[in-house]
Amino acid sequence: MEGLKYADITQKIIGASFEVHKFLGNGFQEVIYQRALGYEMSQVGLQFVREIEQNIFYKDLDKPIGTRRADFVVEGKVLVELKAVINLEDVHLAQALNYLKVYKLEVGLLINFGSKSMTFKRLVR
Repeated sequence: MEGLKYADITQKIIGASFEVHKFLGNGFQEVIYQRALGYEMSQVGLQFVREIEQNIFYKDLDKPIGTRRADFVVEGKVLVELKAVINLEDVHLAQALNYLKVYKLEVGLLINFGSKSMTFKRLVR
């Protein structure tokens, strides 16, 4: 992962995620993993905000057409979206990429705790 943008941050997030999955395994609701990951990230010194609501704008409309909440924004630089599904699907990837766009962030992680082994995808906008 060396040489990748924000590799130091994403490595800590991924390590914290493996720690959560090692302890909890699969089969819990997403919110359980979210709370556990928040704990683990704070243990490794990462600053983050959870479930920040972001307005969604369409074209030149002055008012937002809705809002979205990403699971985490870490160090103000990395978006983290969690899932607890058997397999990540294209729709999950599209959602995370859209979040990167509306949050105006370049790097994200899509992390899935729902399969036997924790899986993740690193996303770059």
